[in-house]
Amino acid sequence: MPTSAAPRDTPSKIPSPLDAAAEQYVKLVLCLGEHGESEVDAYYGPEAWAEEARAARVTLEEIRRRAAEVAKTVEAVPVPDGAFVAMRRSFLLGQLTALSTRARMLSGERLTFDDESEALYGARAPRHTEAEFEAVLAELERRVPGAGPLGERVERFRQRFVIPADRRDAVYRAAIGEARRRTLPHVTLPVEERFTLEFVTGKPWGGYNWFKGQATSVIQVNADLPDSVWRAVVMAAHEGYPGHHVYNSLLEQHLVRERGWVEFTVYPLYSPMSLIAEGSADYGVALAFPDAEAFLRDTLFPLAGLDPRLAADYLRMEELLEKLSYANTEAARAYVDGRLGREAARDWLMRYALLTAKRAELAMESIEATRSYVINYKLGRDLVKAYVERRAGPDATPEQRWEVFRNLLASPLLPADLQ
Repeated sequence: MPTSAAPRDTPSKIPSPLDAAAEQYVKLVLCLGEHGESEVDAYYGPEAWAEEARAARVTLEEIRRRAAEVAKTVEAVPVPDGAFVAMRRSFLLGQLTALSTRARMLSGERLTFDDESEALYGARAPRHTEAEFEAVLAELERRVPGAGPLGERVERFRQRFVIPADRRDAVYRAAIGEARRRTLPHVTLPVEERFTLEFVTGKPWGGYNWFKGQATSVIQVNADLPDSVWRAVVMAAHEGYPGHHVYNSLLEQHLVRERGWVEFTVYPLYSPMSLIAEGSADYGVALAFPDAEAFLRDTLFPLAGLDPRLAADYLRMEELLEKLSYANTEAARAYVDGRLGREAARDWLMRYALLTAKRAELAMESIEATRSYVINYKLGRDLVKAYVERRAGPDATPEQRWEVFRNLLASPLLPADLQ
């Protein structure tokens, strides 16, 4: 039988002095959402609150002022005795700091990359040197010999593993179905949970999960990008199971429905929640698919019409390219801080992240839109991985790691709690 993801203490809807502050926080996030369509990633609370925000058109200055007042109210509440409930107080303070910071940014204030990521997401990404990336590039040079620039050779190699358009839907549905099948023995989800898969175009991202409440998600995949077979596995786990769909469903089930904590009915994108969400979703790929090579070889390669004998070499290449993932962070940091112009940052991504010109352009569009948001993926993954391994212990079984992971997903954790 699936084991419960519920926190260890007993859920309760007993009124709390934090409840009023939580409601004010939600309403302020909705007000901020009126100043930018990407500010609120998900909301499934009372529709009347959303209508109130649309009608009020609260200014950014007023949002900042009210956020400061709510933060003072929360700070005046004594730290609760129970550790789990105490986390709620800390969570609200962290989210309110991000809310105020985001209002300042929308008013025109600019912070350095590191100061911004600290204020919005509660973390700073470690610095990685070009020498570190050069070492990976040297290894790739040995693995992909031949004429022409390394980036072009790597892209030609990866093009051999693109899913044909007429097989794409079947491959993605198989990957998501398998991710779900592997997650459910470890995580109890509401019986009504479900998702809709859509392929879209004209987006600056590779994939997105739009959580609608009632344990329901719309998972979108950017069809403008080449559909490598490994991308289907990553999307299945990251956007679906045990990633964003599971994270949002568990917060709704355990914190909103069981405890009545209304602050979790809204997800402001530029907040500490995103580091937990993106980091856990990235970590969830390896957790759900420890035997990724076998799954690719035996299931997805045949479905995609690819030669299963090439699965091992293909996956080794993807693992090497993953070591370049922090190059995106360094490019964003240099661009946001003004040390690289747009064209130079794009070229830097092509050099050190081995992105094609099209992917590098999409990456720059994303950096321009979200700035320091990029830290939430790889830094978030590293922090979640370290947290799970530390809590589970060095000799942990897969089930023990799943237990720590599912409790993390159902908790009001902040990035600082992972360290």
